[in-house]
Amino acid sequence: MRNTEDAVLNMALTPADTAVTDLGQTGCTSPKCSGAFVADEDGVLVGISRASLARQDAGPVFFEEAGPRQQLFFAPHKTKIAIVTCGGICPGINDVIRSIVMEAHHHYGVAATLGIRYGLRGFIPACRHDVVEFVPQNVAEIHEFGGTILGSSRGPQPVDDIVDAMERLGIGFCIFIGGVGTMRAASAIQAEIAGRELPIGVVCIPKTIDNDIHFVSRTFGFSTAVEQATEAIACAHVEAVGAPYGIGLVKLMGRQSGFIAAEASMGLKHVNMVLVPEEPFALAGPGGVLDVLDKRLRQRGHAVIVAAEGAGQHLVAATGRADPSGNPILGDFCGLLTSEIKKHFKEMSLPITQKSIDPSYIIRSVPANTADAVYCGFLGRLAVHAGMAGKTGLMIGSVNDRYVHVPLPLVTRERKHIDIASDYWQAVLDSTGQPRFAVYQA
Repeated sequence: MRNTEDAVLNMALTPADTAVTDLGQTGCTSPKCSGAFVADEDGVLVGISRASLARQDAGPVFFEEAGPRQQLFFAPHKTKIAIVTCGGICPGINDVIRSIVMEAHHHYGVAATLGIRYGLRGFIPACRHDVVEFVPQNVAEIHEFGGTILGSSRGPQPVDDIVDAMERLGIGFCIFIGGVGTMRAASAIQAEIAGRELPIGVVCIPKTIDNDIHFVSRTFGFSTAVEQATEAIACAHVEAVGAPYGIGLVKLMGRQSGFIAAEASMGLKHVNMVLVPEEPFALAGPGGVLDVLDKRLRQRGHAVIVAAEGAGQHLVAATGRADPSGNPILGDFCGLLTSEIKKHFKEMSLPITQKSIDPSYIIRSVPANTADAVYCGFLGRLAVHAGMAGKTGLMIGSVNDRYVHVPLPLVTRERKHIDIASDYWQAVLDSTGQPRFAVYQA
């Protein structure tokens, strides 16, 4: 997805943007006896292009490379690690938890690895959620199951209460597994910790099935989600070809970014039309969705449409509501699309058969596939390495196929979107055969 990241990778980053905060001087030698150690001076170059090299003021910018450090901030046998999972579930969370526990126990010999139940609520005494102590025996098989063994929740909790709980529990560093909203919360928690001058680290692992986090080539669970989505698309295709003028409509996840819809559509060649949040298409009129669909049905006798859940929000009334995490509750575009298709073809006297499939909750609750499981293993281990070295206020990211430490302020600037002027989006259009839709006029 190189071209979907060009806008961020080529923005005016400075060395200050990519600098990682340390809790203090290291003073303990790592007990790890195998593997290559990484030095803080090791970096991964970012944002290099002919244009950036031509600019007089453009100097090289590096992200700090992720990996085990030979010198640690925390003495392993005295250190407690905490893990918290926030936001919606997705494939691979249990794989990440397992990887963290195994690395912390077997390679560092930490004092304890604690699991915080039900997201940030688990830090709040009034919520009365017990803390779980993990050992290899009670996480050995959790990767076989979907969801998160810790449970999750949405919504903010008092930052000072969270830091109070961290102090009471004697936590050395906490690993937050979540999306951009979780990282904003983690950033606020880190600021409170810094204000109190506490030696507590904050490390984040990017989790969003929508793949909408910058400086991450793909978020874990995305590969599994695309694989599962293609099964739903195949079913929609069977329904569409099984009736004259059959239409199969598949609604996939993607509130603000349509990567799952785009990737699944390219992976399975049955899709004729992909609708994503990034493209403000017209529904009616020449060159609109209904016009393109009409021509497709008359020429081929069937059609398959894939729509991301955030597509077409410019065509429906805003709900004015938000979920506990502050995300706007979306309008029902797929409901509108279904009714407008029926209305249009009734007026055209074309007897369509329409079937709709929404596999979202099935997709996000399955175990990770092999590719995601391997990826989750790396993320969990690298988060432990960063925390033990005293790194804080960072996310484990990836740039140029290398794992890096990305400061949270850089991560939370904005979400990653499909660039509809990129060759990636053009590949989607080439795969589906859909034209550029007429642009919606407000």
